[in-house]
Amino acid sequence: MSHFIVTDRKTDYLLPPSVDDWLNQDHLARFIVEVVDELDLSKLTRQYAGRGSKAYHPATLLAILVYGYATGIFSSRRLERATYDSVAFRYIAAGSHPDHDSLATFRRRFLDELSDLFLQVLAMAKEMKLLKLGNVCLDGTKIEANASRHSALSHGHIEKLEAQLKAEVQELFSLAEQADQADVPDGVSLPEELKRREDRLAAMAVAKAKIAARAAERYQREKAEYDEKMARRAAKEEAAGKKLGGKPPKAPEPGARDSDQINLTDEESRIMPVAGGGFEQAYNAQAGVDAATMLVVAVGVTQAPNDKEQVEPMLATLKAQAEVLGPVESLIADSGFYSEKNIKACEAASIDPVIAVARDEHHPDWRERHSEPAPLPENATPVQALSHRLKTKAGRALYALRKQTVEPVFGIIKSVMGFRQFSLRGLKKVTGEWTLVCLAWNLKRMAKLRPQ
Repeated sequence: MSHFIVTDRKTDYLLPPSVDDWLNQDHLARFIVEVVDELDLSKLTRQYAGRGSKAYHPATLLAILVYGYATGIFSSRRLERATYDSVAFRYIAAGSHPDHDSLATFRRRFLDELSDLFLQVLAMAKEMKLLKLGNVCLDGTKIEANASRHSALSHGHIEKLEAQLKAEVQELFSLAEQADQADVPDGVSLPEELKRREDRLAAMAVAKAKIAARAAERYQREKAEYDEKMARRAAKEEAAGKKLGGKPPKAPEPGARDSDQINLTDEESRIMPVAGGGFEQAYNAQAGVDAATMLVVAVGVTQAPNDKEQVEPMLATLKAQAEVLGPVESLIADSGFYSEKNIKACEAASIDPVIAVARDEHHPDWRERHSEPAPLPENATPVQALSHRLKTKAGRALYALRKQTVEPVFGIIKSVMGFRQFSLRGLKKVTGEWTLVCLAWNLKRMAKLRPQ
């Protein structure tokens, strides 16, 4: 007598199988479908003209994309294949199989609408009693662009290549004019070689023009900052009645620098230093994470490798969302976000800044953790007040939330969900894709937070 379960692949089902029986009740794919079905997708559905063959419903395509990003499948071709191979994707698509072109087009077409959907999901989390804003931890992480850093050209290198290519073009013209072309190697087509170099020269001319435009924008920005510093310095000298000591600020220089670069694949990405050393062609992805739930409540992407200018845009986002999600009590960030301007911006937004003034020592004296600082003077500046607060036990405990909130979120997105490189190109598109990534993370997190 056999003690094995018989595997029979030939017998037909007596009744048609039900899609609803394919997944257990607490499966992530089922939860994503339930949430997406509750979203207001009217901004998406209105954009379909209704002509030609029937289209897949936006709810189906959105659920496929979100579940794909939540489980580490980002390629539209792999998503199409998953609707055949994966039970979870079969459940989401209800047995249909949207092709990769439909999925890719949908993702590109509705990037602008993702911000509204992202906020709708957070509002739903609030209704489910999963989110109550209080302390928000802000940080940035470098995400590789869909372009190699080896595709980047610096202004100085372009000028060297231009000189070399122009010399080669002159040489090829000279050979073409000679009746005897004995010096030309076999198999070499002079017209093709000339065209190749002329095309490269044209491409480099365009690249130089774009670098020059960026340099002009940078000069205007740096000139405004320089003028502001000089005005402040002059005001201090007038108040003191004497010239200030030290070197005055250095005036910015116009024009492109040899080190200015542009990437020929994704010109809006930038070479950025990455954790562990080295440089990559990347974008700086920002996220504000609720300390109590680890839900991402605000997102952004910047081309600047430094985080210092990202506080004000994040405050603007939090303020715009306050009517739906409620006010934020404090903004917690590391020393990369510190500046006097950012502290004043937080206070103007009625948000307590908890921003590290400087990097902490790795091994501070044990007495510091169990002691309180001296009382704060009555005429203390906002910077002094912040520095004092971070030395208190309550301030240290509040700042410690950052490491256990936003950093684990980035770690899970990169290592568990596997999102380390953007699929799209250009700042606007990667901002939409980062919103999609954080939307997927939020649904993944909400599935864990919900009452079981």
